[in-house]
Amino acid sequence: MPRKFVKTKARAARSIIRGRFAKGRLPEVEAFTASLPFDRRLYRHDIQGSTAHAKMLAKIGLLTRREADAIARGLARIGDDIGAGRFEFDIADEDIHLAIERRLIALIGDAGRKLHTARSRNDQVALDLRLYLRDEIGAVIELLSALRRSLVSIARRRVETVMPGYTHLQRAQPVSLAHHVLAYVEMLGRDRERFAQALARTAVMPLGAGALAATTLAIDRKFVARELGLRAVTANSMDSVSDRDFVLDFLSAAAILAVHLSRMSEEIILWTTSEFAFAALPDEFSTGSSMMPQKKNPDLLELIRGKTGRVIGDLVAMLTTLKGLPLAYNSDLQEDKERVFDALDTIKPALDLLAKFWRMLNFDEKRMKGAAGGYALATDLAEYLVARGMPFREAHEIVGALVREAIDAGKSLEQLTTEDLRRHSKSFGADAIEILTAEKSLARRTVEGGPAPATVRRRLREIGRG
Repeated sequence: MPRKFVKTKARAARSIIRGRFAKGRLPEVEAFTASLPFDRRLYRHDIQGSTAHAKMLAKIGLLTRREADAIARGLARIGDDIGAGRFEFDIADEDIHLAIERRLIALIGDAGRKLHTARSRNDQVALDLRLYLRDEIGAVIELLSALRRSLVSIARRRVETVMPGYTHLQRAQPVSLAHHVLAYVEMLGRDRERFAQALARTAVMPLGAGALAATTLAIDRKFVARELGLRAVTANSMDSVSDRDFVLDFLSAAAILAVHLSRMSEEIILWTTSEFAFAALPDEFSTGSSMMPQKKNPDLLELIRGKTGRVIGDLVAMLTTLKGLPLAYNSDLQEDKERVFDALDTIKPALDLLAKFWRMLNFDEKRMKGAAGGYALATDLAEYLVARGMPFREAHEIVGALVREAIDAGKSLEQLTTEDLRRHSKSFGADAIEILTAEKSLARRTVEGGPAPATVRRRLREIGRG
């Protein structure tokens, strides 16, 4: 939607809300205080809310049916004009609400002047932002689900793909690629729950609160809520216009999601280095170097990781804006929309791109399996001794000494013999050597939530498509 602004010296004096003032505002004041350059994104939801409000005014007799129909037609035309880039925005209108109202009055005359009956821009903008976020949170949930489906699809094909799990970025114990990927599926599931909870608290109807003390006119707020598909009306008029908890709910969920996407990106960056070589970057998602011809850089993943700071910053900025505000409305709240827009513009493409990225990522199963054995099997030996009655701390000491000896000898644990093991403890039997493979280690980890193929398959059945 192209930006088309006009500036006229006389417009501000004729503004539809400046009857109180003898002089127009300074142009630089208009430029600093106007939200129109960014809140134009709310135009569809402003029109949606105004149409429902007009219907309600007609229902209670404050508009005639003909006036309400004229308003609805005029608003629909304005929406078409804005969507097609034909609408001329005037910075003197301050925001999208006044821009639409000014144009409506120009189109249909006095009926347009009646539209703002029993409402304020305070409750109007609260409604618009709730409607906008309701739709956008729904879109985020769909994108989250698509990414989960991509990950679940990989997990189904990689249940027995052995790889090392890490703690402190050091090889720790064998897991499967499916189990590793499903860790992110669980995180994204909780993210989806958080957005669903935010959505439930967002879908509440504040219109009718007026500037802060409602109205003396007998409006029907529940009618408007039903028209807009909102589940309830707000219970306190002052809270209605000053509350931005629903914005914080969204931004908090967005910040946590961004952190999860950043961690995911970081792991793929590591996996696709020559040092790990667990996977190869798809050409379609990679960038070259301007100087080094051999380079294949994970710029997309790095930017997702880097943009996480923006989303966290959006949450912190909104918290800071709200922390000192007295009731009810203050213009500081104008800052809410840019925070919401920025977070959405960051997480939505990141979700979409990662869903596509995972489907095209190629894994080197042989390399992953080779990295999963060795000393990562030490805990299996300790637990072998525990199963034969030895206290874990004693078993830990014995296997630690055994590992030290193997390292000094330049051997992996798989290369040790029964005699090597029994030098450290007579509790080792001939069957101890048999457990020293990554596949057997994985298969034995059948505790609920563990990485054994049987356990992972059961969890995949519970998850379904994602």
